Parts: sequence; C-alpha cells; structure tokens
Amino acid sequence: VESNDLNPDSIAAAYFTLTPDLNAEYPASVARRRLGWNHVALMDALEVSVPYGLPMCIRVLVLVNTEKRPEEITHVYLRGAINLRQRSVPDS
Repeated sequence: VESNDLNPDSIAAAYFTLTPDLNAEYPASVARRRLGWNHVALMDALEVSVPYGLPMCIRVLVLVNTEKRPEEITHVYLRGAINLRQRSVPDS
C-alpha cells in the first residue's frame, strides 16, 4: 500500500496464502486488526508444500481500484521471496 501510494479506501480485497509451517494465526485477521481493513474482503489459504518452496512465507494479493497502469505498480518482495517470482515467470 505504501510503496504504491495507495489510498487504503481503494482496497477492494486481499488474498493471503501461507506455508504450512505458519499456523499461529490467520493473516487476514491480523490485517483486519492491525491495518483496520474492516471493510475489505479478506481471505486466507494454505499453500501447497513444494520442494523449492520458501519456508515461513506469507504472500498477499491486494486488489485495488486505481487509475495506475500495470507498469506503474511496484511489487514488493521481502527477504528471499523474489526468488519465488523468478521461478514462476517463464523465460522470454
């Protein structure tokens, strides 16, 4: 949200996935409580365990209403998560 200078009121939904080793709390519940996303549709899902997966990883897909073009959006990756993106994008 901050990296793309988005207005929190423009967030329509957020979809969280987490690896099986994270089981203390639902990420959507944390977002609702800490970020005040009380009017945002939120959903959690468990990721499939794969050999090359990143442990202790939470991914978030945020759906927003924006006038920005796709190339103006900054995708944020923390720690080793950028490696997951590189594996999922086919070579040109």
